[in-house]
Amino acid sequence: MASLNVYSTLVVLFLTCGAVMATKENDQIIKENHCETKMGLPCVLEAFTSIFEIGSISNKCCGELVGLGKVCHSALVKRTLENPLFKDLTPATIIAKSIQTWNNCLALIDSPSPSA
Repeated sequence: MASLNVYSTLVVLFLTCGAVMATKENDQIIKENHCETKMGLPCVLEAFTSIFEIGSISNKCCGELVGLGKVCHSALVKRTLENPLFKDLTPATIIAKSIQTWNNCLALIDSPSPSA
Protein backbone atom coordinates (compact mmCIF):
# COMPACT_ATOMS: atom_id res chain seq x y z
CA MET A 1 0.00 0.00 0.00
CA ALA A 2 2.85 2.37 0.83
CA SER A 3 4.43 1.75 -2.59
CA LEU A 4 1.14 2.72 -4.25
CA ASN A 5 1.11 6.03 -2.36
CA VAL A 6 4.73 6.70 -3.29
CA TYR A 7 3.99 5.87 -6.92
CA SER A 8 0.90 8.11 -6.93
CA THR A 9 2.90 10.94 -5.41
CA LEU A 10 5.64 10.56 -8.00
CA VAL A 11 3.10 10.59 -10.86
CA VAL A 12 1.45 13.75 -9.52
CA LEU A 13 4.85 15.37 -9.00
CA PHE A 14 5.95 14.43 -12.53
CA LEU A 15 2.75 15.77 -14.10
CA THR A 16 2.92 18.97 -12.07
CA CYS A 17 6.56 19.58 -12.95
CA GLY A 18 5.84 18.89 -16.61
CA ALA A 19 3.01 21.41 -16.63
CA VAL A 20 5.12 24.03 -14.86
CA MET A 21 8.01 23.45 -17.27
CA ALA A 22 5.68 23.74 -20.27
CA THR A 23 4.25 26.97 -18.87
CA LYS A 24 7.71 28.41 -18.28
CA GLU A 25 8.81 27.36 -21.76
CA ASN A 26 5.81 29.03 -23.41
CA ASP A 27 6.24 32.15 -21.26
CA GLN A 28 9.91 32.33 -22.25
CA ILE A 29 9.09 31.99 -25.96
CA ILE A 30 6.42 34.69 -25.65
CA LYS A 31 8.74 37.05 -23.78
CA GLU A 32 11.80 36.53 -25.99
CA ASN A 33 9.80 37.04 -29.20
CA HIS A 34 7.71 39.97 -27.89
CA CYS A 35 4.63 38.01 -28.93
CA GLU A 36 2.15 40.00 -26.88
CA THR A 37 2.93 43.26 -28.68
CA LYS A 38 2.70 42.10 -32.30
CA MET A 39 -1.10 42.14 -32.76
CA GLY A 40 -3.70 44.77 -32.06
CA LEU A 41 -6.42 43.96 -29.53
CA PRO A 42 -9.28 43.75 -32.09
CA CYS A 43 -7.33 41.12 -34.07
CA VAL A 44 -6.33 39.25 -30.92
CA LEU A 45 -10.03 38.98 -30.06
CA GLU A 46 -10.91 37.80 -33.59
CA ALA A 47 -8.17 35.17 -33.57
CA PHE A 48 -9.18 34.04 -30.07
CA THR A 49 -12.83 33.72 -31.11
CA SER A 50 -11.97 31.74 -34.23
CA ILE A 51 -9.84 29.29 -32.23
CA PHE A 52 -11.45 29.02 -28.80
CA GLU A 53 -15.07 29.76 -29.71
CA ILE A 54 -17.01 29.94 -32.98
CA GLY A 55 -16.19 32.78 -35.29
CA SER A 56 -14.20 33.90 -38.28
CA ILE A 57 -11.11 36.00 -38.70
CA SER A 58 -10.92 38.91 -41.14
CA ASN A 59 -8.31 39.29 -43.86
CA LYS A 60 -6.75 42.19 -41.94
CA CYS A 61 -6.42 40.08 -38.80
CA CYS A 62 -5.10 37.14 -40.80
CA GLY A 63 -2.32 39.46 -41.90
CA GLU A 64 -1.57 40.37 -38.29
CA LEU A 65 -1.70 36.70 -37.24
CA VAL A 66 0.77 35.66 -39.93
CA GLY A 67 2.92 38.67 -38.99
CA LEU A 68 2.89 37.40 -35.42
CA GLY A 69 4.62 34.24 -36.60
CA LYS A 70 3.91 30.57 -36.05
CA VAL A 71 6.17 30.26 -32.98
CA CYS A 72 4.33 33.05 -31.17
CA HIS A 73 0.95 31.80 -32.34
CA SER A 74 1.60 28.29 -31.04
CA ALA A 75 3.07 29.47 -27.72
CA LEU A 76 0.13 31.81 -27.07
CA VAL A 77 -2.43 29.10 -27.84
CA LYS A 78 -0.63 26.61 -25.59
CA ARG A 79 -0.34 29.13 -22.76
CA THR A 80 -4.05 29.91 -23.04
CA LEU A 81 -4.85 26.20 -22.82
CA GLU A 82 -2.80 26.03 -19.60
CA ASN A 83 -5.06 28.65 -17.99
CA PRO A 84 -7.50 27.05 -15.51
CA LEU A 85 -10.34 29.09 -17.06
CA PHE A 86 -10.07 26.88 -20.15
CA LYS A 87 -9.73 23.51 -18.38
CA ASP A 88 -13.03 22.27 -19.82
CA LEU A 89 -11.88 22.65 -23.43
CA THR A 90 -10.49 19.71 -25.35
CA PRO A 91 -6.86 20.56 -26.14
CA ALA A 92 -6.78 18.41 -29.29
CA THR A 93 -9.79 20.28 -30.70
CA ILE A 94 -8.29 23.67 -29.88
CA ILE A 95 -4.91 22.74 -31.38
CA ALA A 96 -6.69 21.51 -34.53
CA LYS A 97 -8.66 24.78 -34.79
CA SER A 98 -5.46 26.73 -34.17
CA ILE A 99 -3.67 24.93 -37.00
CA GLN A 100 -6.68 25.34 -39.29
CA THR A 101 -6.86 29.09 -38.56
CA TRP A 102 -3.11 29.47 -39.11
CA ASN A 103 -3.17 27.53 -42.40
CA ASN A 104 -6.22 29.42 -43.69
CA CYS A 105 -4.61 32.76 -42.88
CA LEU A 106 -1.28 31.73 -44.35
CA ALA A 107 -2.96 30.62 -47.60
CA LEU A 108 -4.92 33.88 -47.72
CA ILE A 109 -1.84 36.03 -47.17
CA ASP A 110 0.36 34.00 -49.54
CA SER A 111 -2.17 33.93 -52.37
CA PRO A 112 -1.82 36.69 -54.97
CA SER A 113 -4.55 39.28 -54.78
CA PRO A 114 -6.97 39.29 -57.71
CA SER A 115 -6.29 42.01 -60.25
CA ALA A 116 -8.82 44.80 -60.35
